Amino acid sequence: MITIIQRVLEAIVVVDGQTVGTIGPGLVALAAVVKGDGDRDINWMAAKLVGLRILRSQDGQKHFDRDVKEIGGSVLLVSNFTVSAATRQGRRPSLVRAAEPGVAEAMFAKFVAAVRAQGVPVETGKFAADMKVTLTNDGPATFILDSSAP
Repeated sequence: MITIIQRVLEAIVVVDGQTVGTIGPGLVALAAVVKGDGDRDINWMAAKLVGLRILRSQDGQKHFDRDVKEIGGSVLLVSNFTVSAATRQGRRPSLVRAAEPGVAEAMFAKFVAAVRAQGVPVETGKFAADMKVTLTNDGPATFILDSSAP
């Protein structure tokens, strides 16, 4: 599983003109399920996402001091298969690493449940929808998490 996370002051996701998810301070996570991902990847990613100390200290002096639970923040999880794209060769991204839609949808639902089980409020987009995500990146602070990375 590959996830791009951004520290945000606020974020919103809209589908067909309707707001389907909105958060205040916390994290936006654009997540791709890749072929071969299993429960171990989901659980690792959920724990890493919630426990990663990438939010500012209470006095604002330290950029990477607290995790999302410590600030009472939320997570906006957005399924995004393009995060898995291979772009090294050619001009068109290759999406062969992305899990099949049925598998990816089930695994993404498990991911949402695993993050919620960590005790963090979670909002989501809509799987396979054309989503409009608006956010105020804080920093900016953006990180890539990969459950298969050494």
